[in-house]
Amino acid sequence: MRIIPAIDIIDGKCVRLSKGDYSTQKIYNENPLEVAKAFEDNGIKHLHLVDLDGAKSKHIVNYKVLEQISTHTNLAIDFGGGLKSNEDLRIAFECGANQVTGGSIAVKNPDIFEQWVSKYGADKIILGADVKGEFIATDGWLKTSNQSLFTFLKEYEEKGIKYVICTDISKDGMLEGPSISLYQKILEQSNVKLIASGGISSYSELPILKNIGCEGVIIGKAIYENRISLKQLEKFILNQTNP
Repeated sequence: MRIIPAIDIIDGKCVRLSKGDYSTQKIYNENPLEVAKAFEDNGIKHLHLVDLDGAKSKHIVNYKVLEQISTHTNLAIDFGGGLKSNEDLRIAFECGANQVTGGSIAVKNPDIFEQWVSKYGADKIILGADVKGEFIATDGWLKTSNQSLFTFLKEYEEKGIKYVICTDISKDGMLEGPSISLYQKILEQSNVKLIASGGISSYSELPILKNIGCEGVIIGKAIYENRISLKQLEKFILNQTNP
């Protein structure tokens, strides 16, 4: 299971929100590159980079941060937040993203999203399934659609999607534990490579997510609030490599 720390960007700074609410913004570091380098120094190979300004303004904003991290580290970066056009995608990949995540676009403009999958391949495009209850949320989590999570996943799996990040918004940034039962249900009903996101609060949750079959786990606030140390994550990664 891949360990994927998250860096969320507002105004070029590393922040965290609670339940996606911009009014709960807390700045953890003015220099996202410094944070990314600390991850890499502790054996981490992947990064989930979210452009929160982009999510709000509906186009890529913090691409310079992406370019800086991709230039000065070897982290494999999954980039998301406000990617709405072919131009946004071009900029993201040119600035060093290994994968991009599309959430709202997959709900509101599936034709464009499907074109991206066809053009770049299913290994490059991640489906962002952000949920409130079991319904898909859009627009930086500000709106909830009437689309069921399971129908949404089934339709996109049939269209070739492999990777899915599923975030339970009610858990995100709350440090109350992830939605294990929801992830189990997804894994029982589909064959996607599921990346768990939202609510991770302690090291003990990582083996559980691995054992139910998650392909990756995104960890944000638990790192910044020192609930999980980078040394613990390094150990987890090493144990998987040399069991």
